[in-house]
Amino acid sequence: MLSKVLSSSTYGIEAYLVEVEAHVEKQIPGFIIVGLPDNAVKESRERVIAAIKNSGIDFPVKKITINLAPADIKKEGSSFDLPIAIGILSAIELIPQESLEKTIFLGELSLDGTLRHIKGALPISVEAKNKGIKRIILPSESANEAAIVDGIDVFGFESLAEVISFLNDDLQRDKTIVDKSELFSVINKYNIDFADVKGQENVKRALEVSAAGAHNILMIGPPGSGKTMLAKRIPTILPPMTFEEALETTKIHSVAGILHKEKAIITERPFRSPHHTVSDAALVGGGSFPKPGEVSFAHHGVLFLDELPEFKKNVLEVLRQPLEDYKVTVSRSKMSLEFPANFMLAAAMNPCPCGYFTDPTKECTCTTVQIQKYMAKISGPLLDRIDIHIEVPAVKYKELSSKVSGEKSESIRNRVIAARKIQQIRFYGRKNIYSNADMGSKEIKEFCQIDSTGEELLKMAMTKLGLSARAYDRILKVSRTIADLDKSERILPQHLSEAIQYRSLDRELWKH
Repeated sequence: MLSKVLSSSTYGIEAYLVEVEAHVEKQIPGFIIVGLPDNAVKESRERVIAAIKNSGIDFPVKKITINLAPADIKKEGSSFDLPIAIGILSAIELIPQESLEKTIFLGELSLDGTLRHIKGALPISVEAKNKGIKRIILPSESANEAAIVDGIDVFGFESLAEVISFLNDDLQRDKTIVDKSELFSVINKYNIDFADVKGQENVKRALEVSAAGAHNILMIGPPGSGKTMLAKRIPTILPPMTFEEALETTKIHSVAGILHKEKAIITERPFRSPHHTVSDAALVGGGSFPKPGEVSFAHHGVLFLDELPEFKKNVLEVLRQPLEDYKVTVSRSKMSLEFPANFMLAAAMNPCPCGYFTDPTKECTCTTVQIQKYMAKISGPLLDRIDIHIEVPAVKYKELSSKVSGEKSESIRNRVIAARKIQQIRFYGRKNIYSNADMGSKEIKEFCQIDSTGEELLKMAMTKLGLSARAYDRILKVSRTIADLDKSERILPQHLSEAIQYRSLDRELWKH
C-alpha cells in the first residue's frame, strides 16, 4: 500500500513543502528512507519504530520505503518523524487517507511516542497558508508559534497516540488561537532603563540621536565608564516593533531554534552581544548547511560589539556587506541563501590598549606606535559605515553619588518615535530608505541643504578640526536627524555644531 503525507522544512528562513510517500509491501522486512535525508532524518527510522510500538500498535513486519520529495533538496532535522509515522500507519490502513488531505504534519518523536518542540514552525505556517493548506498538526509546544498566522487551523498534540485518535475521529481537539493584541500589549516592558545611568548626559543624547535616525554608533572611553551599560539600554528607546517586523525577526529565531518555547512571537527588539572571539561564520552566518548568524539574530534590533579592536580583522570586514545591503548572502556550490540583517550597530572600545589615553585622572602607559596599531585594527571602510563616534569619559564621584534619577527611557523613546515618523513621511515611496541613516548622496543633496552660515561652520570644522572627507556626509545626515528631533524643517547651525561633535575619531588627536 502507498500513502502520501504533507510535511515541510526550511531553506534559509523560508519554508517549502515536502511530500512524504510511504510504501509498505510484503517482502523481506526493511526500512529505508530516500530523498536526500541528513543523519537526523535517517535516524528517525529508530524513533518511529519505537514510538509506534510504544503507542500500543504492532509495527508492520514488511518492507517499508519512505521517499521525501522533492528528492533534489537536502532534508535536515527531526520534524519528519511524525509525518513518516503517520504515512506508515496510513499505508497499513490504520488511518484513513482522506483525513490527511490539505494537512501538514510536523514533529519529533520520543521513543515513548511523545512529541517534542520543532524548529521553524512560523515560516512553515506562513508557507502553508500561501500554498492553500487548511491545517497543521504539530507538537503542543510549537502550536502557539504556528498559530500566529491567520487563516490556517493549528492543532497541537502531546503524543503520536493523540494524533492517531484525532485523525480517526476518536478525539476532539480545539484549534490553537493566539491573541496577538495581548502579545503586543506588553511591548517595551524592559527591566532596565536610561534612568539607571548616572551622568553621561552627552552620551545619552548621542544615543538618542543614533536611535532617532538609525545611525550606527561607536563609543570610545576608558574601562568602567559605562559603555556596555549604555549600549544595553538602546532597545528601550527604539520605536516599538510593527507586526511585520516582529514576524520577520521571529522567523529567523525560529529556524535557528533559539526562539523561547513560551514565546509565540518576538515583540521586543533583539539585542545581540557576541564575544570578541566569535568566528566570521557565527557572526554573519554560514556553515556547510548555512544557518543565520548574529547579524541576522539582531534583525530590527541592536548588534553590540564590545571591545571592537579585539575582534579578528576578517570578522569585522565581513560586517561591511550587511551594513551596506541589510542582508547577508551565503553562497555554496549547490545553494545560495539570503538572510535579512537590518540592524543598528553599536560598538564600544578603549581609546588605547591600556584604556586611559583620554582619561584626565589616570596616566596612559601606551606609546604612540601602540595606539596607532590599536586604532588601525578598525579599517576605514568599516568606520565609513559608523555615523557617530562619541567619547565616554569616566564618571565623576559627584555624579555617581547623586540621588537624582536621570530621564526615563519612555520620555526619550517618545521623541525618537516622533522623529522617525517625520522620516517615514519624508522617504515615503523611496525604495530601501526608511531613516536618515539610509540616505545616499542624492537624498543628502535633496534633504540636507544648509545655509551660508552652516556652510562656513562646516568648512571651518573640516579645516580647523582636521575632519576627513568621509565625515562630511556623515555630519549632514546626523544633523538632519538632530533637526528632526528639534521638529525643524531646516538644518540650523546649532544642529550642525552638535553633529560635528559626534566625529571624535576624525579629529587630529587620533591621527598621531
